[in-house]
Amino acid sequence: MAEKTALSKEALPAGAVTDIVRSFGEPQIIYNLPFNDLLFRAQQVHREHFDPNAIQMSRLLSIKTGGCAEDCGYCSQSAHYPTGLKASKLMEVERVLAEAKKAREGGATRYCMGAAWRNPKDRDMEALVTMVEGVRALGMETCMTLGMLTTAQSARLAEAGLDYYNHNIDTSERYYSEIITTRIFEDRLETLANVRAAGIKVCAGGILGMGETTEDRISMLVTLANLPTPPDSVPINMLIPIPGSKLADAVPVDPIDFVRTIALARILIPRSHVRLSAGRTDMSDEMQALCFFAGANSIFVGDTLLTADNPGEDHDAALFRRLGLKPMELEQPR
Repeated sequence: MAEKTALSKEALPAGAVTDIVRSFGEPQIIYNLPFNDLLFRAQQVHREHFDPNAIQMSRLLSIKTGGCAEDCGYCSQSAHYPTGLKASKLMEVERVLAEAKKAREGGATRYCMGAAWRNPKDRDMEALVTMVEGVRALGMETCMTLGMLTTAQSARLAEAGLDYYNHNIDTSERYYSEIITTRIFEDRLETLANVRAAGIKVCAGGILGMGETTEDRISMLVTLANLPTPPDSVPINMLIPIPGSKLADAVPVDPIDFVRTIALARILIPRSHVRLSAGRTDMSDEMQALCFFAGANSIFVGDTLLTADNPGEDHDAALFRRLGLKPMELEQPR
């Protein structure tokens, strides 16, 4: 393993950025490069693995909303905060599949289903399995986010054909207890291990703007890069302050810092889809364009992202035309 002290800004030739040692020191140096140099390196890495003008289009549906027992400080669905969101039961399978069909007709290639649970109950598994099988039958990739999973639940979803499981680590291990107290950071990693062992691809990222430091953001990405198998998808969310939640008055993240984090994610996890996720309604077109240049190549489409607003399809289509971007095909050959 290379010595940390051997790496400097001058010692980071473009062709070597994907081979760096993923301890904290080297990513910190990269993150702090002059902005143009950082984006240039990120774009080089991006082009090595992806079509730079293709964006993966995913759709996210809340199949069970509100009433969650977790106290995640950013979430509108936590039962711990007076956010005004009414809890609902698990959505009927037929309705989920009807929404998936509409998403496919709208150009989405991956369908994500999210439930506001600490963890699913065994009684819920039959309906969840049927949803996965039905969405796959439509020719779409499937993804779920249901909270913590046991090894048995992971295996059952894998047998049903679930392609991806989303379970964000949210922030650094150091800062985690400032955001969530009803579980610990290691619980997140355990679920990711259960999913990975079952053969399901991992989707894991985090949220910016929760009061964390730059070092926390870098540490979060280093953790993801050092997983036994890096996540296939890395969602980078910008906090949407929810009235009534713990983080309702959080100071917004600086846009340039956000773009820097996208670029570092692309460099540290070069073969993954880096998803520009929550918060796009508060991003200018210019900020989104910089994120795409920095290596983001996946978005959620549709007017709603779980319970939050999301740019409508008309706005996204107009932005894509302006930037010369196109939807990514389902099968990515590179």
